[in-house]
Amino acid sequence: MTPDPATAAAGAAFGGLYDGRRVLVTGDTGFKGAWLCGWLADLGAVVGGYALDPPTDPSLFVLGGLDGEVAHVAGDVRDLTTLAAATTTFAPELVVHLAAQPIVRASYDDPRGTFDINVMGLVNLFEAVRACPSVRAVVVVTSDKCYENADPVDEPAGARCSAARPPFVEDDPLGGHDPYSASKGCAEIVTAAYRRSFCAAAGVRVASARAGNVIGGGDWAVDRIVPDCVRALGAGEPVVVRRPDAVRPWQHVLEPLAGYLWLGARLLAGDAGLDRAWNLGPDPAACLAVGEVVTAFLATYGAGSWLAAPATAGEPHEAAVLTLDSALVAQRLGVRPVWPVAEAVARTAAWYRRWADGGDARAAMRADVAAFVAAARDAALPWAGAPTSATAGRPA
Repeated sequence: MTPDPATAAAGAAFGGLYDGRRVLVTGDTGFKGAWLCGWLADLGAVVGGYALDPPTDPSLFVLGGLDGEVAHVAGDVRDLTTLAAATTTFAPELVVHLAAQPIVRASYDDPRGTFDINVMGLVNLFEAVRACPSVRAVVVVTSDKCYENADPVDEPAGARCSAARPPFVEDDPLGGHDPYSASKGCAEIVTAAYRRSFCAAAGVRVASARAGNVIGGGDWAVDRIVPDCVRALGAGEPVVVRRPDAVRPWQHVLEPLAGYLWLGARLLAGDAGLDRAWNLGPDPAACLAVGEVVTAFLATYGAGSWLAAPATAGEPHEAAVLTLDSALVAQRLGVRPVWPVAEAVARTAAWYRRWADGGDARAAMRADVAAFVAAARDAALPWAGAPTSATAGRPA
């Protein structure tokens, strides 16, 4: 099938540097992994994947037919033997490490498992890379929660993101109140240690990327507000919102993925000074209360209602405010936000509406990527290429 012009133009992003490249994505069966693999495949990359079976049902990886586009190996990052064999057999030039236990509240239930996956799984990834001579670059995805966040637990409800403390910069101290956040701080330390001790001498470029809350079509994970909305809508029930006044920065999933892809492309191209940590957060204006996001999502979806969950004692700690300063990646790589938060929420709701009405998940992914790249071109972002004559419109 010949792609439509918008999709073909989207495939020319990142200077064409992914055409024919072999890229291994760990965690390919997850939400972000599926989006990344789909975009890479449309860029002409030869995509390999390594992960456990899809973590949710439904699964974007399955709905999008990505099991037919990715050379996937089923395996656990805690299994070094299988991981190393899969890496060597696939022989990638670039590895993007997404495999993780990604849920804060789940880390309270299984702290040991969280550290095992997020820390020792990363150690295993680097050991696999050391044994694979084809690898030239690694992008390790961690989290905005890797920083030592001293915000008090009783931060006033509804405090805006910029009101409590300055956004974190890449050189701020690492830490973490909960096991998940601490594991991501540890992952940054592991990444720096392998970069300095082994990878630099072997000519392997290593960078880490710290992004925060992402939304987009095809996420069905537990304990995330958009999947909670979709499940409630499917059941014909109101959305129960646990902390409607909690304010968070939000960005569409394609925002950090564009950063990962451009960073990986420039590492492969040999650009100097990129072997470090990078923040990939949204604009400060992208901060909205959870209740505001739910209201906007339901308005675009065209159905549903929500109510606040009753307060309960003994809830695990969650930071009230957490924002990133992403000036460095804007200055050095020209990566800046493309869609404002209202657009991100509207695109997400429209994706789920299209899917609920029987639409094709892979076609919906391609449509969002094409619109995103067109908007980035019109904003003159370097990774997107020359501006187009017309930007794809907002979702209906």
